[in-house]
Amino acid sequence: MNETQAVTSQIAALADELVAARFEADPVEASLLGLEGPHHRLVDYDETARQRCRDQMFAVARAATAVDPVRLEPTDRITRELVVQQACALAAHIEVRTEEFSVSDGLSAPALWPLVALPMISLGSARMAHGYLDRLAALPGYLATITERQRSGLARGLAPPAFLVRAGLDYIDRYLSNYDADPLRNVPAQVPVPDFARHRDALVDDKVRPAYARYRMFLATEVAPRARPDAQAGLWWQPGGEHRYAALTSVHTTTERGADELHETGMAVLGELAGEYAEIGAAAFGTSDVPEIFQRLRHDRALRWSSGAELLDAARAAIRRAEAVAPGWFDRLPADPVEVRPVPDAEAGGGAAAYYTPPSLDGTRPGTYFANTSEPGSRCRHLAEAIAFHEVIPGHHFQTTTALGLDRLPLIRRIADVNAYAEGWALYAERLADEMGLYSGPLSRLGMLAQDSLRAARLVVDTGLHAYGWSRQRAVDFLTEYTPLTPAEVGPEVDRYAAVPGQALSYMVGRQEIRRLRAEAERRLGPAFDIRRFHEAVLDCGPVPLSLLSTVVGDWIAERER
Repeated sequence: MNETQAVTSQIAALADELVAARFEADPVEASLLGLEGPHHRLVDYDETARQRCRDQMFAVARAATAVDPVRLEPTDRITRELVVQQACALAAHIEVRTEEFSVSDGLSAPALWPLVALPMISLGSARMAHGYLDRLAALPGYLATITERQRSGLARGLAPPAFLVRAGLDYIDRYLSNYDADPLRNVPAQVPVPDFARHRDALVDDKVRPAYARYRMFLATEVAPRARPDAQAGLWWQPGGEHRYAALTSVHTTTERGADELHETGMAVLGELAGEYAEIGAAAFGTSDVPEIFQRLRHDRALRWSSGAELLDAARAAIRRAEAVAPGWFDRLPADPVEVRPVPDAEAGGGAAAYYTPPSLDGTRPGTYFANTSEPGSRCRHLAEAIAFHEVIPGHHFQTTTALGLDRLPLIRRIADVNAYAEGWALYAERLADEMGLYSGPLSRLGMLAQDSLRAARLVVDTGLHAYGWSRQRAVDFLTEYTPLTPAEVGPEVDRYAAVPGQALSYMVGRQEIRRLRAEAERRLGPAFDIRRFHEAVLDCGPVPLSLLSTVVGDWIAERER
């Protein structure tokens, strides 16, 4: 083996070590992906286990940094840099200790995540089915560990704001009050397993539901009395909050852009949208007055859904249109199907408007677009198409299934957790859908603008809450003034930013970089620019930090200039 082969082998080994450590830290992720793993275990949130994982991440990052990139082929250089970034990002998450104060919803709170994640795991073998039962049996201990970590967080001043505690209590109340729809009781085994249903239901009844009742009591009697007031909504009010938010900003944007720059960027983008609102609003409503357009979008009852079924049908129709025209914009299309489903009842009350979950690599679970159909009369008709394009095609489903299918790359290159890339692509997809002629009319194009307003406002509100100490009400007031969100939508948006600091920054930061790279390619390549080739360059590297994406696309441009 020569020197080049040796360092290439070293990087491959470190990539595998990182993935193994990631699955050891989060066995549920391996199960969701349909990969080999300890399918009977849950995440171990014990302090010692978390610090051990952090130390391992730093060790992997140091080892990868020590490899001389000059000796590597270009694709292995990308893998090396990605390994360093992903290891440092996971270590940073552990150091921020979000599990000690995240309590509000199923997508961010570790105590509530099993209610979302475990029902999504396919039980296609006896091993998986027995592993599911083991996980149900382990849930009381899991919740007890989280309780102790959150009790410790309270002692260190890491209390969540009261409005997030109320949201967590409401979530658990919805879960406990709807016995027949308990998501953990409705998970079938796809293979014959003796007495599986009986054991499953007994564990849920005798172990899981009482454990969630105990956790609810902890939130009500220990966390709620010590919660911060709603005016103290962000990390700015926690000990070390400034440094911890800076770490999360770096993780979620994969840049070194500070809060001041991000805040100003959001304000600038909001200002740029006014002309488009006036133009499209004139076509949709016969007025170019932006405040009047906002009022129509917020309050016109004709712009709401009559039923959840109607909302889902509209999403499916938008996806079919996207599938039909995608070959003109992409060389490779997703082979994996996507399902459209309503958000589960336990999440729907205070949950997001929609989200996407990727398919498993073993083919047992399809990619799924979950649309929130609760209270359809309060949900905006004009947003449905932009959200579907964001979540499915040409957005998340397109990008994620492309990445998962890159069999020539190490697994970490296919499953890396890079928010700025994934959410940046999905937001880019909303505007790309307009170029593709996918929006059905001016009203849906206003929905596209509303989504842009929201993502720009996120830069302002997220930094406002966590870097400048904004109150929840100030954040609500800002979204009300600068976006056409309905009153029912504004509150959950603010709660999301408070619950998951920094994540909301990733959308606009990533989209701006992809658009910058595309403009650079169009300028330098001129008539030789091919949009399908550009999209291939962006997607075929797998999820990468924005600095690496710039390198990849820059090399692609240079190669075509020769």
